[in-house]
Amino acid sequence: MSQPDFVVAIPARHDASRLPGKPLRLLAGEPLVLHVARRALAAGASEVWVAADDDRIAAALQGAGVRVAMTAKDHASGSDRLAECARIAGWSEDTIVVNLQGDEPFAPAAGISAAAALLEESGAEMATLSTPVESLGDLLDPNTVKVVRDAAGDALYFSRAPMPWPRDHFAGGRDSMPPGGHWLRHIGIYAYRAGFLQHFTALPLGRLEQIESLEQLRVLEAGHRISVGLTPEPFPPGVDTPGDLARAEERLAHA
Repeated sequence: MSQPDFVVAIPARHDASRLPGKPLRLLAGEPLVLHVARRALAAGASEVWVAADDDRIAAALQGAGVRVAMTAKDHASGSDRLAECARIAGWSEDTIVVNLQGDEPFAPAAGISAAAALLEESGAEMATLSTPVESLGDLLDPNTVKVVRDAAGDALYFSRAPMPWPRDHFAGGRDSMPPGGHWLRHIGIYAYRAGFLQHFTALPLGRLEQIESLEQLRVLEAGHRISVGLTPEPFPPGVDTPGDLARAEERLAHA
């Protein structure tokens, strides 16, 4: 899989609901957003941008080798924030943009670049990554998003529910992981061209998106393709709560 030119854009909202001030929370003595920016730089992007909504985030990134777009505070999603970032940056419609979540301090460089390569190779409007579900807890956890692919590797559906439903196995109880390895966990990294990013964020909210609270369903419901690849390296858990931050600190301490 050849590697195309791509940019990485990182949405960074200061007042995250579950972890206020998240981009500036310290991890190993440095702001969380700085760790994420370094992962993007390591992936070989031609440009790395942080779409921020607070001057303190911009200040924390001075000298880091990334550019900062000051975006509106009232965006409903990270994708909306990145659409404004793309307009500020002036990217052409064909520019490949990788949306790296601002709470992924351990995102592997190989996974970031793989998302861009998958978009180029598949010809889909959007690309993302997945990894096998390895535990019953993850399969049943609504915070772990599952994805089902067709034979060509395109997404059929994303859901918080177990998919596909192992009817025969669960008929005997739901206390063990079904055999077969048929389940994939979605990894929330996306690649799309800047023109499609503008189109996607201009679409009305989808019915399925509103039911599941998963914005990628808007893309499927509108009839567009999302190519889903397997990540070449594990994506360790991101940071969304104080407990996640403590676990990330411990992970770095033992690295």
